[in-house]
Amino acid sequence: MAVVTVGCGVTSDPTAGGAVVEPVRVRRLTDQEGQKLQQIVRRGSTSSVRYRRAMMLLASAGENRVPPIAQLVQADEDTVRDVIHRFNEIGLACLDPQWAGGRPRLLTPDDEDFVIQTATTRPTKLGQPFTRWSLRKLVAYLRKVHGRMILIGREALRCLLARRGVTFQRTKTWKESPDPEREAKLDRI
Repeated sequence: MAVVTVGCGVTSDPTAGGAVVEPVRVRRLTDQEGQKLQQIVRRGSTSSVRYRRAMMLLASAGENRVPPIAQLVQADEDTVRDVIHRFNEIGLACLDPQWAGGRPRLLTPDDEDFVIQTATTRPTKLGQPFTRWSLRKLVAYLRKVHGRMILIGREALRCLLARRGVTFQRTKTWKESPDPEREAKLDRI
């Protein structure tokens, strides 16, 4: 008599003398899922994360156990188990993990709008002694705006401006000579 506990993969088998952990395997693949996984593995042109996860799932569908799969894709056994469990829960969506993390955002959407508004305004209208913004000048200005100090690095500012479609063009400058004989001298050169 075998009693299977749902969810944890443990079987109580009196002939084995206690609890036995069942191997982790993917559920039966549909035809579309199998074709999609094979397509990803054969082409190999997709992201390395998708490719490796598809390899894990196909290997598991081929009745391989977790340790050989982990060795095949050079991943930790726990990672392989997590991918298989995730596939059993949500299907092919597990190929594209929704990783989150990192430092929390420091700029609110209102702050971003203010930065874009400032970047698209002429510096002379804001009391600055230059005619065009550079990233360095804009960062310095945003840090000392009265009543609203915005701390943003140059790279984060560059990414924000690019995301919102704001570009800066390098200003071309030249100097004119006040010399009345300028043309004659240039002709001699």
